[in-house]
Formats: sequence, C-alpha cells, structure tokens
Amino acid sequence: MTTRVARACFAAWIVVLTAVYYAFPGSHLYTWAALGYSSAAMIVVGVRLNKPDHRLAWYLVAVALVTFNTGDNAYNLILALGHVPSFPGIADVLYLMVYPLITAGFIMFVRYRSGGVSNRAALLDALVPTVGLGLLSWIYWIAPFTRSHDLSLLEKLVSVGYPLGDVLALAMTLRLFTIPGRRPRALTGIAVAMVGLLISDILYGQSQLNSAWTLGGPVDLGWIVFYAVMGYVALMPSMRTLTEPSGSSGHETPHRIIPMASAALIAPAALYLEWIRGADVENARDGVVDAPVIAGAAALMFVLVIARVNGLAMDQRRARARERALRQAGDKLFAAATVDDALQATAEAVGTLIPAGNVYELHQIIETTETPENSGVRLVGPDQVPAGVPTDGFDTFLIGTLRLPGSPPRQLLGILAAPGGLLRDMVDTFAALTAQVEVVIERISLSSEVSRRDSEAWFRTLIQNSSDVILIVTDDDTIRYASPSAAGVLGHDDLAGTPLSALVAVSHHQTMHHILSGVRGGRGTHNAPDLTVLRADGRLIKVEVDGRDLREDPTVGGLVLTLGDVTERRRLEDDLSHLAFHDGLTGLANRVMFRNRLEQAFVATESDGGILSVLFVDLDDFKEVNDTLGHAVGDELLVTVGMRITDILGLNALSARMGGDEFAVLIEGCPDAAAAEEVAERIVAALAVPFEVSDGLGGTHIVSGAASVGVAASTDATSATELLRHADLALYQAKGGAKGTWQRYQPELHTAMNQRLEVRAALHEAIDSEQFRVMYQPIVDLGTGLIAGVEALVRWEHPARGLLGPYHFIEVAEESGAIVAIGDWVLNEALGQFARWKAEDPDMSLTYVSVNVSARQFRTPGFVERVREAIETSGARPEWLLLEITESLVLRDADQVWADLRVLRALGVRIAIDDFGTGYSSLSYLRQMPVDVLKLDKSFIDDILTSDQQHTMVDSIVALARNLELKVIAEGVEDTGQRAALARMGCPYAQGYLFAKPVWPAEIVELLNSVPELV
Repeated sequence: MTTRVARACFAAWIVVLTAVYYAFPGSHLYTWAALGYSSAAMIVVGVRLNKPDHRLAWYLVAVALVTFNTGDNAYNLILALGHVPSFPGIADVLYLMVYPLITAGFIMFVRYRSGGVSNRAALLDALVPTVGLGLLSWIYWIAPFTRSHDLSLLEKLVSVGYPLGDVLALAMTLRLFTIPGRRPRALTGIAVAMVGLLISDILYGQSQLNSAWTLGGPVDLGWIVFYAVMGYVALMPSMRTLTEPSGSSGHETPHRIIPMASAALIAPAALYLEWIRGADVENARDGVVDAPVIAGAAALMFVLVIARVNGLAMDQRRARARERALRQAGDKLFAAATVDDALQATAEAVGTLIPAGNVYELHQIIETTETPENSGVRLVGPDQVPAGVPTDGFDTFLIGTLRLPGSPPRQLLGILAAPGGLLRDMVDTFAALTAQVEVVIERISLSSEVSRRDSEAWFRTLIQNSSDVILIVTDDDTIRYASPSAAGVLGHDDLAGTPLSALVAVSHHQTMHHILSGVRGGRGTHNAPDLTVLRADGRLIKVEVDGRDLREDPTVGGLVLTLGDVTERRRLEDDLSHLAFHDGLTGLANRVMFRNRLEQAFVATESDGGILSVLFVDLDDFKEVNDTLGHAVGDELLVTVGMRITDILGLNALSARMGGDEFAVLIEGCPDAAAAEEVAERIVAALAVPFEVSDGLGGTHIVSGAASVGVAASTDATSATELLRHADLALYQAKGGAKGTWQRYQPELHTAMNQRLEVRAALHEAIDSEQFRVMYQPIVDLGTGLIAGVEALVRWEHPARGLLGPYHFIEVAEESGAIVAIGDWVLNEALGQFARWKAEDPDMSLTYVSVNVSARQFRTPGFVERVREAIETSGARPEWLLLEITESLVLRDADQVWADLRVLRALGVRIAIDDFGTGYSSLSYLRQMPVDVLKLDKSFIDDILTSDQQHTMVDSIVALARNLELKVIAEGVEDTGQRAALARMGCPYAQGYLFAKPVWPAEIVELLNSVPELV
C-alpha cells in the first residue's frame, strides 16, 4: 500500500468516525477509542512505510496518543457506568503522562533536525514567544485555578499541570520551527495538531472552572484534530525529514525577528488589559493582581531579547572578520604563481578564517578520476570521507571539490574537519574561498599552458573564442599580437604594429605607463586602475587590465595583457553608488552621504582650526500641501525647493535631503559664524517666494515653500553628532516661534529643551496621579452685578514645584497630545462641581460653567460623544455648559467642525469663541458660525479708556453681536472705568481681576454671597 492510499483511507475513516461521534452520543465510548487508537496505529504504519532514519521519536508520539486516548476511555467508561469520575483520578494521571512523552519525542526531532548542534539563536527565538504565551496561560488559565476556593491543593496541582504541559509542548513546537532550513509539510501538520490540542485544553480548563463541561461538545473538535493530524502527518513522506539534519547554516532573515518583537509586547498588553479590567470594577486601586508575574515575564523577555540582539551583534562582528580574512586570503591567492603556491595560500586562508581556539584539520588531495565532481562544497559525515583520510574523532567534515584543467581529468579535494556547528555556520564563507581558489587555479593553469606551448598558432587557437582581448606587447609598447576578440571589443580587425598608446585615451597615458612598468618590474597588476580605451567607432570604453611578464618565454617574447570590457559593470557600480548616497527624488545627497561628509569635515576642521556650519531646513506646513493638493504636487515642491537651495550655495557647501520635508546644508571653511547666518537668511528669503508647481495632470498650482532654518557651528560642538543635535535644537526653536525664519543655536536651548522634556514626561504621570486641580473665575452680569457664570481654569499641583499655571505646561501638553486627556478631565470635573453647586443651592445666580477646549481635543474622534457622556455622568444639564473654542478651529476644516458644533448646540450646549478678534476671523462669518457667545480678548479692553479707535472697535463689535443675537463677554476688566465704559456700550458680561481672580470651588460660594463687593 502506498502512503497516498493510506492517507486517503485514514482521512475518510476519521471523517466517518467524527460524524458518528457527534450523530450518536451513545457511541462515544467506542468511537472515541477508535479515533485515538487508530491515529496511534497510523503513526506505526507511517514509520513502517516511510522508514525514517530514527524511529524512536515517532514511537514516543504514538505512545503519547495511546496514553491520551486511554485516559479518555477510562473517563468515558466511568461515565457510561453511571458514576462520576473522581478528580483527580486515573484519567488525569494518564493525561499528564502525555506531555513528557510528546516533549521527549519533540526533543529528539530538534536534535535530529539540528544535527546535534546547539543553536543559541534558535533557542532564544523560541523562548521569547513561549514566555509570552506562558504569561497569558498564567493570567487566564493557571492563576484562576490557584485562586479557586473550591479546589483542594491536589486538585489545584493537577489542574495547573495541564496548562503547564501545554506550554511545554508549545515551547518544543516553537523550537522545531526555529531550526534553520526549509520547513517540511509534516512540521506544519504537527503545529496544526498542537494548536488543536492547546485550544481544546484551554476551553476544557475554562469549562472546568465554570463547571460547564459536557462530553461530546464542540471542545472535542480540537482533540479530534490533534489525533487525526498526528496520524495523518506520520503517513506523509516528508515525515522522514523531521529526523534528518536540516542542512542549513541558519541565515538570519527579517521575518524571524517579527514573532520575537510581537511576543515581547504580550506583557505590556496583558498589563494594560488587566488594568482596563480592574478599572471597571470596585476597589480598582488595589492594583493589578498579576502584576508581579507580568513584571517578571516582561523582565525575562527583556533579558532574552537583549541576549538575542547581542547574539546578532556578535554574528555581525564575526561576519565582518570573515569578510576581512577572505579579502586578505584573496590577496595572497591571486599572488600565487603555481598550484602549490595556491594550495599553501589556501591553507593559510583556512587558518585565518577558523576562529581562534577551535581545533581543525585540513587535507588537500589531488586525484585522477574519469568522472570528476562539479566544483562546490558540501557537508558530510565521517562515513562519506574518502578512504585514507583520518577522521580523528570529528563528526562533521566540509569537502570542497575543484575540477582541474588538463588531461587526464583530475580534481582537487579540500577536506576540512572541525566542530559541526562551526562548519555549518561557515559554509558560505568556504564556498566563496573555493570559488576564489578555482579562479586562481584556472589562471595559473592558463598561464602554464600558454608558457608551455611552443607555437603562436596553438596560442591563437586557445584564445580565439575568449571574450576578453589578449595582447602581446613588445618592449617599445607596440602591439605584436591581438586576439580575434579585439574585433568585437575594440572594433579593430588588425592591431599588429599599432602603438598601445594609440588605443588608450590621452588622459590615461600616464596610468598606462604605470601599469606596464609594474608588470615589467614584477609587481603585477593587482589593484591597477581601469584604462579608458578608444574604440574604432570613436566610443570610449573602460577596460580592466591583467598583465604577465613573459618576455623570457621564447614563444611569447613580450608582455601578455588581458583586457576585459567593464564599461557596463562600472556604470552599474556608479549608479548603485549614486543611489546609495543620493536622494532618489531630488538628486541631492542623502542622510548617509551628508553624515559621512560631515564627519570627515569635522575631523579636518579640528586639525586646521576652521569653522564648520550646519543648517537644518524644514518646510512649514508641508503636510497641508500633501493633504490638499496630493503627493505629486508635494514631490514637485520638494524637487523645486532642493533646486533653490542648491542655487544659493557656493562650491564649499553641500546640500542634502534628510527625509520628508527636511533638508540640510553643510558649509565648510566659514570665515566666521555670520557667513552661515547670511546663507540661512538667503534660504529663508528665497523659499518665502511662492512656487508654481505642476500636479502631473497638466495643471499648475501656486504653493508656499516657506521654511524655518536652524543654524549651528562647530565652535559650539565637540563632535559631528553634537553639531547635528545643535542644528536640530535651533530648528526646533525656529519652528516653535513665528516660523518662516531662522534661529542660531544658543547653549541655553539645551536647558530649555531638557526642561520641556521633563515637563512632557511628568505630564503623563500627573494625569495618572490626578495632580490637576480646577479653579474658577466669576463672569459677572454688568446689568445686575450678579455672578452669572464661572470659567473653569486648570492648574497643576506639581509635587516639587507647587501650583503651576497653564503657562508652564499647556504648550507642551498640546505638542505631546496630553491636552486631550487633561481637557476631558477638566470637562468632567467642572460639570461635576457645577452639578454639586446646583444641588446645594438651586436658586443660586450661577447659570453655566465655561470650559476651554483645545483644537486638538476638539478634533480628536469622539469628542461630541465624550461631551454627551460627561453631561450624563455628572448629572448636569446641557444648558449649564459653555464650551470655549478658538477662532482658528472654526475657520479650519470648517465643514466638519461646524457640523460637530451644530450637534452640540442641538444637544443644548452653548459655544463661545475665545479671544475673539486676535485671530483671522472675518466679521462676515459671524452670521454663519454656529456659536452663541463672543469673548473679547483682554488686549481690546486694556486701551478702551485711552484709545478712541479701540473704544470704537469694541463698541462696534458689541453692537454687531447684539444685532446677531450673540452674547459678549469682555475679558481682563481690571478697573471701574473699563467696567463703566463696557456697561454704557451695552456689553452684557465681563470678567477680570476687578471682580475676582481665579478661586477654589469653596470660595465661589462665598463670592455669591458677597455680590456688592464685586460691583
């Protein structure tokens, strides 16, 4: 019977048994036994049919299936007899025996697949996800058993044994997957089987906790998959490969780091989920129950990841050392003149490549054979080593084979004995060395053959089909012979008698004479530069020159020069070099080239005492160009900006695109710091002129390329990296100001930046620790003198610096996004406080509380719903809330913002424009804006008594608002004259220090009872 027929029959058998199992519940005892025992039997059949090299591992898996099914049968038999199975019982003993059996089998698979060589990287790749999944098992599976009050100690130990066994089996499965090399289909099948087992065990454990386990439910499907797939896999021919070495050296790939990185996130994700779960129940402040376990798992995964990264770094260092040793070996090899020299150089190269402290043996054998093997390298065991070569206890050998030219057929065998892991890791390195040896031996053989031949005719026959041009040059540099390939490469049919200088471009005559002198002097042509040669059709090509001095050979009597056309190769190398160091969009230098040039220039500046300046150029509002006009217009703008910057710079400056919309300029040899500042000013001025760019569809657009520039000089830096950081700080300062300008680095920027970073870091802790407080400033009705409302103002009760006003943290909160959480907290706190005031005194004069909303907070998705939720949670009414927004928010993204404002107003919430008149508002927008209140900025009120223009402007705004049925609140009222003037104009409301500074909630009640003092 073939394995294909056996698999088909077994699959049909499993389908029938599964159908009978679910269709006839009374047959569970028999169908389940048939499922398990038949799967184990198929493993035995598969071993017999496929004949793997090692059978014990498969037999252990078969025994595990028998044990598992026997436990199930014992459990089912007890139920069938009308008894309740005891827990723990005989079935549990059998169940728990399954895990060590499967683990032992999988350990054997790992050992066979890895060739008995330990692989630290693969082990770490498996351990990290295992720890992560083990953490999840603890939180959601093991820990509930340990905390159960309904289980005895023995019951808990048995219950915990199941998930621990699953984690152990999963760890071994992951270890199998991390073995380098191609994964057989059988391994994928085993993974599917283990996933089925894991899922059913998890669901069974949860049902046991909830006392909801029933026989014959969907949970059994996972175990059915486990039985069926394990039996099916054993019938697959690829099952043999699980007990054979993978034969791979284990090259690292980007995909191997993805599971490790994902697994490393399990601990923080679990911690967050536990915190979320705790936030929804009472006593959440008791902390996360599993925090020590999560912290321990996170620490363990961190150590494992660090160990893995350290291993990668060590591998990289070893790879660089091997490359360096390979280059040095190549230099010695190419200097070899005979086969013996090449073999000696090869032996020295192997000694250089083998890491110190490793024992090895090298045997080099030249043998005559009628059927020489193809050139290459292969790993073999002691049984495949040629007869007569001692093994000396080594279990792994690397055999390199080279076909040697000549007759009779011969081959060179290089047999290297060393530790197996080392040889597997260095297969590619020795393959490269073998290729170098092959090239050298071919060259030596060709030279020997040329020297040996005693006629020019034989020499001509030998080389007539060569793609390279072979020239024989006399002592006066005249070509005496040219191979037939000269017609195709150089375009000349007959070069005999032609001076070599007639072929070489004039600019390369000196290089030509240097090469010829080196050949005649015995120095060879190693590392000789290319020559530019003129073809017959006038086209210039580049040729690589290899020369041999055969003037003493009577059959040659001159220098033998081999010219190879490398024009296309050099062009491709130049193109690749250009791509590696230039930006593909603008053609400017890229970040790599800029950094290299900067470091070189910085070293030169330290020695000659010159000044080096770096400018960082960043476009202002470039994102808006991409968002509104498309990326095609954005790319065209970047190209044009790069051209303008290049036009401004001189010969001593380098311009580069660092990425995105950021450019950099390197100015060398500055006479003083003012020179760089002048360049920065010219760049700012040039980019301030609008650009006309194409959209690629035939249309053009006028866009702004205005930019901010940061300037830094080497006089303030001790390294190139510090100079870059200074320029970045200066740019940050320029961007944080008025934009469209330049800033020079100042040492105090460091202090300011550090303070800013400290505030940014402390903000998140302040949010979690609830360090924010709300003060309230009264808003007075100028007609009655009563307090009509209050404005909620946030303060930060810093644990070290005391009570801080918004000036100290709001800007940083806006940048970091913390303003959203702060704003939502203030909204909830203010509404809750106002609801408490109203509950204590329903007849109080307060009618609303005003809350400031930042643009970022408003644009955050779900803001309207959060306002609705805050109102419902606090028990407040919508009309008690006045939201203050900025003019710029109303005018930007108007359609979406206005739609949200209309929803809020329909809910009953009122809207106010804060600091009205200081932004870009057009008065014509007022009749369309979905707002209710205008708050006049303090700057309008300050000069209302001394400036007729200011007085008239405020009067006009108040009158216009009254006609549009909008309320006006004047901010910053500080004396009675301002109050009286506003009252005469008909301004209904005002707030300021004249009435009260911001006060705590308890003081608002006192102010309500002392109204005469406010007016």
